[in-house]
Amino acid sequence: MKKYISRFHYLTQDLPDRTHIEQAAIACAAGANWIQYRCMTKPDAELVTEINHIASICDDWGTTLIIANNYHLLNKVDVQGVHIDDMEADFATIRKVIGEDKTLGASATNLPGLLKIQNLDVVDYCAFGPFAHTVSLSNDLPLLGYDGYRLLEKEPLEIPVIAVGGVQLTDVEQLVKTGIYGIAVSSAINLSFDPAGMVKEFYRTLY
Repeated sequence: MKKYISRFHYLTQDLPDRTHIEQAAIACAAGANWIQYRCMTKPDAELVTEINHIASICDDWGTTLIIANNYHLLNKVDVQGVHIDDMEADFATIRKVIGEDKTLGASATNLPGLLKIQNLDVVDYCAFGPFAHTVSLSNDLPLLGYDGYRLLEKEPLEIPVIAVGGVQLTDVEQLVKTGIYGIAVSSAINLSFDPAGMVKEFYRTLY
C-alpha cells in the first residue's frame, strides 16, 4: 500500500525550555504537515499521554504524526505511523505487528543500507544521513555531504529518500538538486530564535 509521504519532516526533540507538546503546537500552527515525535527520556505511560495530546493538536491541523521507535505503543496512541532508527531491526516483523495501514519509516547511513531497506519492500520511506554534524543525535558516523546524496542519482531508487542530520536552511536548495525526495529537520528549527518563522522558511525554500 503506497502511503503519502511529506517532503518535509519536522522532528521534535528533548529541550530544556520547550516541551514536545509546545514544539508540536508551534510547528502545526506554522504549517507543518508532518511531525515525528522523538522523545527518548520518558517511560511508556508518560509517552502515551504526551503522544495523544500531540495527536489531538495534529488532528486539529490535519498534520501527520509519526512516533520514533516505540511501535509497541501504537495500539495506545492515535498516530499515523512509526519511524525505526535501528537499522538492524526486523522490519518485516514490525510491519506485521503494525499492519498495512500504518506508515513505516527506517534509517540508513550508507548506500548499501539504503538499498537493503528498499529491497525489503515493507518500508514506506527512508531517512538517509547524517548530512552534516548534528547536535540532536550522538554518533560518529561519516557525514554524507552533498556528494553522498548525488550518488543516489545512479541507483534505481523507488523509495522516498529523506535527507537528515544537521540540515540547515541554506542547505535545502542544493540538497533538492541532488534528487532526494525531501528533508528532515529538528535543531535548525528547535534551537532557532523563531521556530515558527523557521518552519515557514523551510517550507518556502523547499516548495
